[in-house]
Amino acid sequence: MLRSVLIQALIALALAAPAFATSSEQRGRTFAQSHCAQCHATGRVGRSPLPTAPPFRTLHLHYPVESLAESLAEGIETGHPAMPEFQLDPDRIHDFLSYLKTLE
Repeated sequence: MLRSVLIQALIALALAAPAFATSSEQRGRTFAQSHCAQCHATGRVGRSPLPTAPPFRTLHLHYPVESLAESLAEGIETGHPAMPEFQLDPDRIHDFLSYLKTLE
């Protein structure tokens, strides 16, 4: 009986694991909201708080989102005039670009 209960518990945990895991898109969204939303509209609707900062949902209309990877890794020095310079590690870049792709 104990073995049966343990097996059922392991199966339940295995099925629930995806619910506890944070997806790349979710991590990218969280990053965008905490680091970019002060200036950019980071979702599917809404205006950017800073008018010169493009909404993220329109970035793919100007260039392929994948092309941002190199700039994010090396450090973005340009953008809108008030944009701070920053540099991201490869995992953060992957998460951020995964989120941007959900907005296309």
